[in-house]
Amino acid sequence: MRYEGPRSPRRGHPDTATDALARGLGWFSIGLGLAQILAGGAIARALGMRGQEGLVRAYGVREVATGVGIVTAEDPTPWIWGRIAGDALDLATLAAAYEGNSRKDNLLIAAAAVAGVTALDAICADRLTRSTAVPMPHIGNYRTRTGYPRGIRESRGAATDVEGSEGMLTPALLKPWAA
Repeated sequence: MRYEGPRSPRRGHPDTATDALARGLGWFSIGLGLAQILAGGAIARALGMRGQEGLVRAYGVREVATGVGIVTAEDPTPWIWGRIAGDALDLATLAAAYEGNSRKDNLLIAAAAVAGVTALDAICADRLTRSTAVPMPHIGNYRTRTGYPRGIRESRGAATDVEGSEGMLTPALLKPWAA
């Protein structure tokens, strides 16, 4: 069940900026994951992590799965929190690879990029979590309403005794056709 944020233009969704950010992060995750899967060896070499190509590809699979979850889910909140967990794992892996690495500059650039995306993930997760804190008000069931307070049968012919001016009941232009 989705909840509605205070500025939500669509029932059951967060405000459009947060919704767009979440969907954008989902598509970013899919693109990054595909790049890690397809070019895992090149990424591992560029980061000085030779022998870790399988790990880079596994992280790519995780990114694609998370991205698909964000893009397809009605409520992307848990998937965004999953991205944050994955970002923490990425940062820990990069930190572990720092010692004795010949490509420390590339590793630091990658860590800064992951930290920047983590900040976006955190902002999005915070806004989504806040928008889901208050349940949506119940929508009443109006299927049985007719619009007639005393019922349809009692309303038939109720307007026959209306008094008004001559032109109000039958306009002059329509008098030739009035029965």
